[in-house]
Amino acid sequence: MKTLLFLFLTLSIAYAQTKTPVYRFTSADNRFLDSLEYDTFRYFWETANPANGLIPDRAPTPSFSSIAAVGFGLTSYLVGVERGYITRTQAADRTLKTLRFFANAPQSEKATGVSGYKGFFYHFLDMKTGERFKQVELSTIDTALLLGGILSAQTYFNKNTPVEAEIRQLADQIYGRVDWTWFQHHKPFVSMGWHPEKGFISADWKGYNEGMLLYILALGSPTHAVGPDTWAAWTKSYEWAAPNWATFQSQAHVNFDPLFGHQYSHVWVDFRGIQDSYMKSKGIDYTENSRRATYANRAYCLSNPAKWQDYGPTIWGLTACDGPKDTTVANRHFFSYRARGAASQQVIDDGTIAPTAAGGSLAFAPEICLPALKTMKASYGGKPYGKYGFRDAFNPTYRYPSAFANGSTKNGWFDIDYLGIDQGPILLMAENARTNFVWNLMKRNPHIRRGLQRAGFTGGWLK
Repeated sequence: MKTLLFLFLTLSIAYAQTKTPVYRFTSADNRFLDSLEYDTFRYFWETANPANGLIPDRAPTPSFSSIAAVGFGLTSYLVGVERGYITRTQAADRTLKTLRFFANAPQSEKATGVSGYKGFFYHFLDMKTGERFKQVELSTIDTALLLGGILSAQTYFNKNTPVEAEIRQLADQIYGRVDWTWFQHHKPFVSMGWHPEKGFISADWKGYNEGMLLYILALGSPTHAVGPDTWAAWTKSYEWAAPNWATFQSQAHVNFDPLFGHQYSHVWVDFRGIQDSYMKSKGIDYTENSRRATYANRAYCLSNPAKWQDYGPTIWGLTACDGPKDTTVANRHFFSYRARGAASQQVIDDGTIAPTAAGGSLAFAPEICLPALKTMKASYGGKPYGKYGFRDAFNPTYRYPSAFANGSTKNGWFDIDYLGIDQGPILLMAENARTNFVWNLMKRNPHIRRGLQRAGFTGGWLK
């Protein structure tokens, strides 16, 4: 009994000591973030199709719509209202058009002429028609990210007006239609996707990653909830799937190599001070876990074992992003779009830095993320930053003839595109870092609270 009490007290003390430190933003910090948030917001507001609310996966390169980018965009509109970029009426009108599209978009098992099936939506949709793009998968995680934005709108637009009442009604309709149990091909786990041509993708959501929000929404569903055993099975898979608890770059945490896996779910859910059984056993919460992952990512870049150009205290950040090209030059291997990252299990690093790696972690570790963003904006003749904030990525090492990759220069390769799934975490986590706005908003959403409680989270704001 004394041993158990000692263990409990030890973990409690450790948890109390590892809460995210409070960072005081300076006037210069706020000026920088004011500009960054406004520029990044404009990506969603100006590139969306105003007729159906669909947001492109990338710009300025012509692109299909990413449903995850739509989810980030819907929450970005709310920040736009709070920051005075747009009016509440403008945001409500755009949001209503978006939700009407998703509520009425055709759903069936057919391979063409539809937008989704069983309440889920295809990963990419045609920007104009809203129908499935080529043969992409019916995506569980991208539907979850879309729902994060939809539920934020449901909570925010709480006035007794016809427009805001319809937003709330459509949000419930879209969320309630999602049949999470149908996607449990290998129960209790949820499959990553489905194709009408060949059925379920063999891979399931197992091991720590960005799937945390997906399982919270699946558990919180008022109509098609997965069983209460699902979360325990998922956290158990941390120990036998590829990502697991380990010490990497002196940081003990649940490892996952690209930083986006430590960021996406945190955009909408404030994990500070709440714990499931797994994190209770480790004496921290998931926010602290993401803070440690951010520090480990930076520390790996500082060590720079492959000697990539310019890596340092304020030039760092590995996550999923574009790259120069899939090629080998001068015995160096480079990639195009790929999930780059560094963790105990693997390192994928070709010298490509993604500003969203630091930007998406602003709410975890502003003391290291802000200096990085400031330096990246000011460096390289301004190439990493443009009218919509940070472009997706750059690679200072890739100094080869332009024939190898669009964007190559004598100073390296610089992406020309902005990506919606990068811009969202930068804007929304900057706002969470400054005001807790999205986090506090989602604490009021009954579906999020229900999902967390069914997952076994306790403490903090859930009391």
